[in-house]
Amino acid sequence: MTTATLLLAALTFAQLALALAACLAAVRILIGPRAQDRVLALDALYVSVMLLFVTTGLRLGSIFLFEAALVIAVTSFVSNVALAKFLMRGEVIE
Repeated sequence: MTTATLLLAALTFAQLALALAACLAAVRILIGPRAQDRVLALDALYVSVMLLFVTTGLRLGSIFLFEAALVIAVTSFVSNVALAKFLMRGEVIE
């Protein structure tokens, strides 16, 4: 088993695991009993999709998927701050 084959197998396993994590986070968003559960599931969905883009970028050797992962990370941070502020105070803009 060569190094390239081992890397391809590891990336394939990582992509499958991250896709499963994204699906489970989407289910939690749909059936979450409280708003806090839905916000945490949205954060988990953002992280798993961002890492899925990174592993796909590694597999394909594409630099553009890393830039997309950066955009997802920034969007995730901003949305989490806004949602946390909304849940704590009931308003986003003061």
